[in-house]
Amino acid sequence: MKKDRSRTNAPALSRRSLLIAAAGSAAASIGVLSGFAAGPGDRWDEEYDVVIVGSGFAGTSAAIEARKRGASVLVIEKMAVFGGNSAINGGAFAVAGSPLQARQGIKDSVEQMVEDMLKAGRGLNHVELLRVIAEGTRWAYEFTLEYGVQYKDVVLQFGGHSIPRTLQTTNNSGGGITVPLGKAARNMGVIFRNRTKLEQILQDSSGAVTGIVVREGHRFPDEDSGRLRRIRARSGLVMACGGFSSDVRFRTRQDPGMDNSLQSTNHAGATSEGLAALLRAGATPVQLDQIQLGPWASPDEKGFGMSPQFLQQAAFPYGIMVDIRTGKRFVNEMADRKTRSDAILKHKDEAGNPVYPVAFVAEEGTGESPSLGNALKYGVAHKFDTIEALAQFYGINREGLLAQVDRYNAFVKAGEDREFGKTFFKKITLEKGPFYAGRAWVKVHHCMGGVQINTKAQVIHMATGEPIPRLFASGEVTGGVHGASRLGSCAIADCLVMGRIAGENAAARKA
Repeated sequence: MKKDRSRTNAPALSRRSLLIAAAGSAAASIGVLSGFAAGPGDRWDEEYDVVIVGSGFAGTSAAIEARKRGASVLVIEKMAVFGGNSAINGGAFAVAGSPLQARQGIKDSVEQMVEDMLKAGRGLNHVELLRVIAEGTRWAYEFTLEYGVQYKDVVLQFGGHSIPRTLQTTNNSGGGITVPLGKAARNMGVIFRNRTKLEQILQDSSGAVTGIVVREGHRFPDEDSGRLRRIRARSGLVMACGGFSSDVRFRTRQDPGMDNSLQSTNHAGATSEGLAALLRAGATPVQLDQIQLGPWASPDEKGFGMSPQFLQQAAFPYGIMVDIRTGKRFVNEMADRKTRSDAILKHKDEAGNPVYPVAFVAEEGTGESPSLGNALKYGVAHKFDTIEALAQFYGINREGLLAQVDRYNAFVKAGEDREFGKTFFKKITLEKGPFYAGRAWVKVHHCMGGVQINTKAQVIHMATGEPIPRLFASGEVTGGVHGASRLGSCAIADCLVMGRIAGENAAARKA
């Protein structure tokens, strides 16, 4: 059964709406025409002050802030389970100037975090947004503590960061944040509704957002499932619906190389319909072709899995990654994600098939890896008593690997990596076993592109350059913050900071 657009009671498109649609080629590429108009006499099935699309980090933080200001709040989630991609995130949160850094004598600053993110983003970042997020990380961290989020007493250093600034939830998952925030929001009176898919954003004759059309009782991935209902947003609509990493059709329109040969670390519902609705409403598309690959994924498991935490928190910082054909390193294991992903993708045979690199570390370097036990259990990682045994198992060039290990150990002892400039946070060599190893490959992980917002989280109109009234967005559906490549552990920072700002400003008319 095809979608019946007539059931929305939307009037004919205006000339102004059609002109708006013509303003952006990205919008045209997905068949976008305009937002759907709603007049003052239209009937609504429900009304709230603030409506939020998406129940992840950005959506739940926006809900709390809006509710604190007296707004009635509805959060809709198209999937059966709340939390979105945030719930399966690794729970790593970059904070500039955290108390944990201070206790460990780590000097950090907003300026240094901004500099690191700009370097990784190849200068494509929208600096005004970047600074707001970096400045807001300490504020967002204290916000999470207020609502029961717990972190380990450790500060991690992820690839591309110049110093350790990443905090880790005690359960090693983004659910360690979304669950407490969701519980707090419910206790405050926020209404959460799952299996409710956004269909359209409704606007009045001036272009101001009035509400949305949803499919209630939606059964993903059946696009036409559920009954159509109209929900009014009296004060503001917050779009916190995430990225489109699992939407192969849409992501290949932005970058043909992002085809179905690449898996995604995201859940199946990370698709583009929320972004498409924003573009129909006149939002400005920003850098939609900037799609990040995660360089720490494994070909031996589906989805996000166990490999990322093992490689990010053990093998890469305290071990090495090698080409199995030569036994040699080929990149700084702690470079930013784009640098590592580009280097990994070069490892293919003459027929174009992947030749998976292998990363490994001595047992001394595994203390910060929470997923090692499960990685071993499910065959994503393996344990070896000797380097020779490791080489034989993975088919690595033995002589080349032994020579590489000797060079690396000498670099560690000297405190300088003369091959790739890797920073040694701890002097952990590869001299004493046992060793833990896993194969590495890239997976589609994060969409840096999205719609343009300002520092108030207002969505910017692509024709006028002005905010679209009563329309806000935060998190991965927005673009420009991370430029060409997002630094690891900065997604939570982005979502929490801009989510809170979006919720506060969406409720402002109510207040």
